[in-house]
Amino acid sequence: MTSAILWLNGALLEESAARVDPADRGFTLGDGLFETLRVSDGTPRHLGRHLARLRAGAALLDLPLPWSDAELAAAMERLLAATTGPREGSLRLTVTRGVATRGVLPPAAPSPSLLITRGGLPPDGPVRAVVATVTRRNEHSPLSRLKTLNYLDAILARQEAARRGADDALLLNTAGRLAEASAANLFLRRGDRLLTPPVAEGALPGIARALVLENRAAGLPVEEHPLTLADLAGADEAFLTNSLGLRPLVAVDGVAVGDGRPGPIFRSLAINH
Repeated sequence: MTSAILWLNGALLEESAARVDPADRGFTLGDGLFETLRVSDGTPRHLGRHLARLRAGAALLDLPLPWSDAELAAAMERLLAATTGPREGSLRLTVTRGVATRGVLPPAAPSPSLLITRGGLPPDGPVRAVVATVTRRNEHSPLSRLKTLNYLDAILARQEAARRGADDALLLNTAGRLAEASAANLFLRRGDRLLTPPVAEGALPGIARALVLENRAAGLPVEEHPLTLADLAGADEAFLTNSLGLRPLVAVDGVAVGDGRPGPIFRSLAINH
């Protein structure tokens, strides 16, 4: 079986030949960031937005990025050119602080590591979710605004969803309000209002989320507003967004959202996604 090709620290390698140093802080401490980009017609979408978010996260973590945006774009282009597969798919950029001696404090002069891999797209059908009970989103932590390599809260929530026979889980924040799904932002329509939790409530500043906020959805204004479970219960429709796609949220904890079918705002956005 042919090994997949990836890009690691400046070289295209077969997956079977790639190695992560056991002292890499991304492996030992989750000290790093990632971005997942949709590839359409062989081209990464919204690349500038993804790289801007990556740099903002790296600045907050004081994690140097020794590659320019042009160098990162060229590396992705090389990987796409070197691999075969559907022209619709995804790329993942993973950046770690690199190899260091043991201890929590990062080295004074880190040598970051960069991995780029190519993949497919997740399912795109309706989502039946549960409200996670095993963990909550900490809206007070600056990490709630970053795509870090520590995804354990999302993993716990998704495991709970699987045990309960659902596709995904919605996470509440420490105040008991809705923050997001395990790997997607949440939007609700109530009448003529389209609402999404603010970043201050624990919502990741998603790329697709920003695009919906910037572009009126089927003529509706889009508002950032704290949302409760009561808001969800009274919603006419709901959907989830991330960089890889939009999915209608049709039921939560076994109760239909709206009429239990994809709503008109979702359908309008999905056509143009």
